Amino acid sequence: MKRLAFTILLSALAAAAAAEDRLTIATWNMEWLMTPATFDALAPACAGMGLRVGGSERAIPCNLVPASRWSEEDLSRLRGFAATLELDVIALQETDGAEVASLVFPDRTFCFTSRRHVQNVGFAIRRGIPYRCNADYRALGLPDNTVRWGADLTLYPGTPREMRLLAVHLKAACSRDPLTYAQPDCGILQQQVPILEDWIDLRAKNDDAFAVIGDFNRRFDRERDAARDAHGRIAAMWPEIDDGEPAGADLTNAGADHGAIGCGLGKSMPIDHLVLGRKLARRMIPGSYRAWEYPDGGRWPDHCVLSVDIDLGGLNGL
Repeated sequence: MKRLAFTILLSALAAAAAAEDRLTIATWNMEWLMTPATFDALAPACAGMGLRVGGSERAIPCNLVPASRWSEEDLSRLRGFAATLELDVIALQETDGAEVASLVFPDRTFCFTSRRHVQNVGFAIRRGIPYRCNADYRALGLPDNTVRWGADLTLYPGTPREMRLLAVHLKAACSRDPLTYAQPDCGILQQQVPILEDWIDLRAKNDDAFAVIGDFNRRFDRERDAARDAHGRIAAMWPEIDDGEPAGADLTNAGADHGAIGCGLGKSMPIDHLVLGRKLARRMIPGSYRAWEYPDGGRWPDHCVLSVDIDLGGLNGL
């Protein structure tokens, strides 16, 4: 009996050590998540068609009223689902900051961008993981601030496991067309690409372990042509950022081989991605990419939760 108890103890310790050496990172667009009180306060003065709702003002478009209101019952449902997610760090989009995020993730800490607008990006972080919130990557907002800033996070700062994560929510409504397409949304997304690449290239030059995760609003599977057109204009995002220059900017899209995803919403090709720099991609656990299924019944965000596992034990010395 003593030998059996000792064997069980060793197995438990080994399992705990293995869990400590694995980090699961994820992305989740939460579809205009705000408290019912915030929604009710903004609804009477909603912005009509043609009016900006992406700047620094706190406003919601009228086409969200009332259907996009998250009720207390909805928040409770999301909280129950979130409690089942075996995730360490989650990049969140379309979320009105830590107040409402804490209603869904009551046992986590947060690192959000500081925009006044009700749509922010940020991270929900499992307690106990060392981290540092870096300055907002405001350049992604472009000069007129019509789109979201990036949330910049360092995990395990000052240790061999240190890594840099950027959460993004890039411009919508140009997921398939070439970025050179004569349409304002494509033009905005096109302007964001070199700014995103600047962040990636700096991390690569510094030999950082890094990832960019979130809602890219872009179907990478559609980008089969060259990064630039005959006039040198950026036409495709993925080949532009995945150019291998510098060497660490040789990127891996964790879900590239997965194909269409479905989480109870119907299957489609993703516009949300987990993009790993070369150093972190080497530690991606094969087969760990996952789209989490929503339970039956009730309302759910219109994007899936996507995750991938990283082998932290292999980060030393890379």
